[in-house]
Amino acid sequence: MSRRAKPEKRPMLPDVRYNSVQVQAFINNVMRNGKKSLATRLVYDAFDLMEARAKRPGIELFEQAIKNVSPMMEVKPRRVGGATYQIPMEVAASRRFALATRWILSAANSRSGRNFSEKLAGELMDAANNTGSAIRKRDETHKMAEANRAFSHYRV
Repeated sequence: MSRRAKPEKRPMLPDVRYNSVQVQAFINNVMRNGKKSLATRLVYDAFDLMEARAKRPGIELFEQAIKNVSPMMEVKPRRVGGATYQIPMEVAASRRFALATRWILSAANSRSGRNFSEKLAGELMDAANNTGSAIRKRDETHKMAEANRAFSHYRV
């Protein structure tokens, strides 16, 4: 039913330090104006800060944070007759990661702190412990889906 052919996903090479494709995708989302080396440094600094604070590997905390922030359900608008209904939908794995990353980065940006790596480390730690703005955003999304369960028979 889609109107257009979907472009094929390009393969992504894993990052240098942790050999993880997820970390590389995260670095790419942190990057501004094509400054990848700066983005890489910021993310690795944040991981080092988290390791120092939590006495656990940074990659472990990162994966836990992504898992905690990833939404299971979201609502999508669908026009039926003259009305637009918010229909709860399950979230695909790739979109789950994209949303989690986006929410963590926007929450980190809005935090107060000295530099971005500190803010990011703080937000990732909060997300790993199921607290913080990104987790609140996920809960809001889940609440919306739950509130609109009555329209789930209008599946897109």
